[in-house]
Amino acid sequence: MGTTLTIDLPTPDSAIALAGSQEENLKLLAQQTGAAIVLRGQAIVISGTENQVDLTSRLVRSLEPYWSQGKTIANVDILTARQALNTDRQDELQALQRDVVTRTRRGEEIRAKTFRQRQYIQAIQSHDLTFCIGPAGTGKTFLAAVVAVQALLSNQYERLILTRPAVEAGERLGFLPGDLQQKVDPFLRPLYDALYEMIDPEKISSLMERGVIEVAPIAYMRGRTLNNAFVILDEAQNTTPAQMKMVLTRLGFRSRMVVTGDVTQTDLPVNQISGLAIAQKILRNVEGVAFCQLSKADVVRHPLVQRIVAAYEDYEKSSVK
Repeated sequence: MGTTLTIDLPTPDSAIALAGSQEENLKLLAQQTGAAIVLRGQAIVISGTENQVDLTSRLVRSLEPYWSQGKTIANVDILTARQALNTDRQDELQALQRDVVTRTRRGEEIRAKTFRQRQYIQAIQSHDLTFCIGPAGTGKTFLAAVVAVQALLSNQYERLILTRPAVEAGERLGFLPGDLQQKVDPFLRPLYDALYEMIDPEKISSLMERGVIEVAPIAYMRGRTLNNAFVILDEAQNTTPAQMKMVLTRLGFRSRMVVTGDVTQTDLPVNQISGLAIAQKILRNVEGVAFCQLSKADVVRHPLVQRIVAAYEDYEKSSVK
């Protein structure tokens, strides 16, 4: 026999937040629980078996910190809440929902969206060297840049250094127009994007002119000792083992480094071993070094990105066989 439960929401904004754009959140909740879910005004009507209705009700309640304040709820928020119920991690879920890392310059809250993202942020904050390995869209670079900018603006470090190898993914630098800085800028664009979320563009220019923020290709790191700096090495899968060792040994006093990459997306020549893959083997058990592994479950971009990552993983597994 079927059961029906009605949950009255406090405001129209909370109903809109829970339902999502074109009610996509309700569709995902229904997909996750098997219940039928309908929005009627400011009320959510849940129908199904007793277990389905109970699970849906608990999921909706666990998302209350978001919808009660009219905050946007993403697919990954629902999936993380479901994971928390499955693994009895409600306390950890509440901490994840409560812990705001920082705010963008527009005042939007930035927080971890998944348990592994939260562990990644905690690792950055507690280790001098953190590696984060995972597919596109998991927030590897963005979260590192957010923590770094926050630390810079609170005067924990004197400089923020963002670097990545300028490996041509099908293009050659020589054919790109402009001087060296203009040639490498396209490779560094993802790092700039994260900065613009946190700092006004005019202020970024000023900080870069003064050397407080430095965005440079990896070759610029050779021969330097980076003291009192927060360093982010992005796209580390495109470093050679020698480049990786060179950058890691630049770490100076009162400095912190985060190395991010996706070992499945290497643009190096076919016979060239990735410096990130080697570092993962060599440094795995070194004290003071943290390794964080993100997966397709941590993708926080458009839901389609998660499905694309999963499809490629499945194809690559079947190709190996």
